Amino acid sequence: MFTHPVLVRWSDIDSYDHVNNVRYFDYLQEARIAFLSQVMETTGDFFAQYPCVLVSQTVDYLRPILLRHPPYDVDVWIASVGTSSYTLGSRIVDRSGESDDVYAKAESVLVAVDGTTHAKRTLGNDERAALLQHVASS
Repeated sequence: MFTHPVLVRWSDIDSYDHVNNVRYFDYLQEARIAFLSQVMETTGDFFAQYPCVLVSQTVDYLRPILLRHPPYDVDVWIASVGTSSYTLGSRIVDRSGESDDVYAKAESVLVAVDGTTHAKRTLGNDERAALLQHVASS
């Protein structure tokens, strides 16, 4: 499992003094891109080398995220790999206390596309092999 720290920014806070639900998607995206760049061992633009699009994302909000300085962790893992798509699991976790408090759980489905035509494509052999090496359960 991959973990990416995210700091809450003042601009993320809504009128209820907690992170606006839309910002959860930003945190998940930051972690997803960092994770996939590591999995595919890219040194430049991940999407230029392995074009893909997010086609579905669901989030279960379990508790409000508050403004504070230690970062929250976003854990990411590959849940499954198909012919042209793969599913990532993720969760936003607070590890600053005695236990791991989960604030949100998410599932994201990405589909590989051709970088020029944007048509769906089959995962390449190297791409598929790298993804399969990182399949894990939550």
